[in-house]
Parts: sequence; structure tokens; C-alpha cells
Amino acid sequence: MTAGETARAIAAMGTRLGPEVVADCRALFNAEQQALAARVVPAAIDCAYGPDPRQRLDLYGGGGDPRPVVLFVHGGGFLVGDKGGPVEKGGSGWANAHVGRWAAANGLVGAVMNYRLAPAHMWPSGAEDVNLAVDWLRANAARHGGDPERIFLLGTSAGAVHVSAFLRERENHAQLVRGAALLSGLYGFTPLDPRDMLYYGPQDCYELRMPLGAIMATNLPLLVACAEFDPPRFQAEWCSLLHARLGRHGKLPRACYVSGHNHYSAALHLGTSDHRLADELLGFFADPR
Repeated sequence: MTAGETARAIAAMGTRLGPEVVADCRALFNAEQQALAARVVPAAIDCAYGPDPRQRLDLYGGGGDPRPVVLFVHGGGFLVGDKGGPVEKGGSGWANAHVGRWAAANGLVGAVMNYRLAPAHMWPSGAEDVNLAVDWLRANAARHGGDPERIFLLGTSAGAVHVSAFLRERENHAQLVRGAALLSGLYGFTPLDPRDMLYYGPQDCYELRMPLGAIMATNLPLLVACAEFDPPRFQAEWCSLLHARLGRHGKLPRACYVSGHNHYSAALHLGTSDHRLADELLGFFADPR
């Protein structure tokens, strides 16, 4: 499929969400991601960063001089999602694992984590799990070729929410990580969606529990992105965060508008021939500011 055909297919999906759209997006990138998976194998799998079976992460890359570490936190609306892993012929087990492989292919150590899911595990379990994973990486990254003083967080959708909530729950976060990249997250500018109540609880809890205050106040370097075909709520969150940060800090955070992509394809295409978002992320990891 050509780049133009891929772009037209994504545009035709519009701003819809759902498993069918996820499957269609995975199919668009399957060939390139299968090729990446054949080149980059895990360095370590199912590393336990906590006692729960979901508290596991995989590592990609390493070797040579200590390298920056990128911890990827997947999306899934708080209810579903997996770090991925082995790739079967024709299958899509590459999804989410591909971010670790992409990081490794670009000279970084990629870490891809699972976390506990709602409704069995509600707020603030996501932030707690990011917190535990960061602590594990700081203690263990060096054994796998990573630099524990250069850890970056990368979250998409619910994963971006959990990264943002980590900034709220861990007061010394700026001493633990070097920066955070947030793709299509929800920070507290728009009303609660009924699905979100399975994680946050009722609306009155949501307003107290969202990471808005922390993401507004932090001086940690940020890269904030959304996609052209993100649903309007996610685009409103992105615009509102940029405006609010400008008002509070007198400057915009690093920002990226991912044209030609939707809520899912923005992350799923990392590691393919479309380098635009990848280049922004790699530039941020090389020079966070």
C-alpha cells in the first residue's frame, strides 16, 4: 500500500473509535511492523516490576554505551490493552511491542509495560504502576544497557493519562525522569465520559482525580501531541492544554499535530516509513526542553 493509499484509508475512518478501527489500522501497518519485528527481538521479557500478574514489562535494545530509556504506556480506554510481544505470521502481536522495537532500532532502550486494568483496578492504579515501573527501571536499566538517569515516558490515550497522573502522584518526578511525551491524552479539560467512570468513579471524583493540576504546574519537559482525526474531545484537550500552559508558563510546551493520522494510527505507525512523529519524538528524547 502506498503512502497516499494509507492516508486515504485513515481519512475514510474519520474520528471513530472502537475495535474495528483498531483492527483496520493494524492491517495498514502490518507488513512494515512484521519486518521490524523480524529485525529487533526482545532483550528481556515479562520483567516483574510489581507483584500483580499485569505488572510486567519487556525490554528491547541495549548493548554498548548506556542509552536513554523510553518507557511506553499503551492505551485502551482504561479497560483493555497489552504490551504485545511475539509475532506470529500474519498476526498483529507486534502492536505496542513495536514501540519498544522502534526505540531499539533508533539507538535507545525501549521498555513496554502492562498495567492493571479497570474495573477491577480503579484510580490511581495506573499512576501507581507507572511509578513502580520507573522505580524498576532506575534500579535495573543499567544491567540491560540503559541509562537510569535518562528515562523518558511515552504514553498514548489512557497511557498518556497514566503518565500525567504519575506526575501528580510522584512529587519528585523531575528527579526520576527526563521528560514525558503525551499522545492523545485526557487531562481534565472536558467532561467525563461514562466509560471513564469505570476507572475514575463518579463525576465528582473525576474532577478531583484528573492530573490537570500537575500537568499544568510541572517544569518537566513535555511533548504534547494529537492526531488530525482524533475525536473532538481529544483535540479539545490538546488545544486547551497548550493554551493553559502558555498562560501559566509564558511559553508553549513542545507540541505536535500529527496530520493524516487518527487516535490509533498515531502510535501504531511508529517504526514505519512515515517518520514525522518519530522524528519529533527522537528529537525530544535527544534534547528535552
